[in-house]
Amino acid sequence: MTDPNGGSLRQKSVGKYAYLAGVCILFLMIAAGLKMWTDPGNRLLRRNKEPLVQSGFLFDTVISVSLYDNQKQEILDGAFALCRRYEDICSPSRRDSELFRMNHRGAGVTVWKTDSELPDIVRLGLEYSEKTDGAFDLTVQPLSELWDFRSGKAQVPEEAKIREAVKKIDYRRVSVEQGCIRFQDDQTQIDIGAVAKGFIADRIKEYLLSQGVGSAIINLGGNVLCVGEKPGGEAFQIAIRKPERESSEVVKRLSVRDQSVVTSGIYERCFDLNGVHYHHILDPKTGMPYQNGLSSVTIVGPSSGICDALSTSCFSLGEEKGMKLLDGTDGYYGYMIRLDGSIRASAGAPE
Repeated sequence: MTDPNGGSLRQKSVGKYAYLAGVCILFLMIAAGLKMWTDPGNRLLRRNKEPLVQSGFLFDTVISVSLYDNQKQEILDGAFALCRRYEDICSPSRRDSELFRMNHRGAGVTVWKTDSELPDIVRLGLEYSEKTDGAFDLTVQPLSELWDFRSGKAQVPEEAKIREAVKKIDYRRVSVEQGCIRFQDDQTQIDIGAVAKGFIADRIKEYLLSQGVGSAIINLGGNVLCVGEKPGGEAFQIAIRKPERESSEVVKRLSVRDQSVVTSGIYERCFDLNGVHYHHILDPKTGMPYQNGLSSVTIVGPSSGICDALSTSCFSLGEEKGMKLLDGTDGYYGYMIRLDGSIRASAGAPE
């Protein structure tokens, strides 16, 4: 869920509403029978041995952090403060965010200097743009903004506008060096939706570990990162849902320890028109959504940022090339769900 990210954050940012918070992946917690309540600060709290949970709306989606071995509210507050700082950097729609200001940097401006982590996020996106030879392209923003998957209007952009946007896409026009993002022109724009949430989840994990937390779940709109394992040594149980917009059916359960699970799919930001299904994972060469026989790609591995990038990259490459990329990435495995519902596991996936 990928999702992908991104966006809001995903290629483009994943603008999910509250009822879609867990659509990419449903994480299953043992919470039977204990009373829950919500305080005035919009924090979901659980008693006794249940995890301490805080939820909120950031990155255009519902997010949550759950602490299993710690009951310090100030740690959760610190995690959400970190999230708000990254939203200040990464929001594609907020006019005061650093990403928005960089993308609208003005005529003649080709160098963006910053002390933030934005160059690190861009560098991750460029790495996978290169690995996919542009099937996933970090500079797809001019195309992404033409497609409206949030308003509920089923409308394909004008062909002329799509052709013009495609001309502006080429990751080779961007480089990162010494804290600077350099562009070959002043028209190139960056879309970090496919990598940002994963990158942020990794930073939240680092923060939690620094605070002594050894068991937690970070859920950024379906991008799930499990810190350690459950107290007592049990693995976290993560479910991959059936890749249909309003389905809650589970197609596979994963036992996860200290790993991230991210899904990219065609069933979140999408619409149907004249018998054609349009979704937000766009082909930078044609300007249209990929139609390659896949419904979703789920990646499991230690870095949420890499899982995020891989999920969109493997989907964009299609089944054969995408599986080759995944099988060649040490420490990562995953599952591709085809349009007919069949599942293909990578070589490294558990039986």
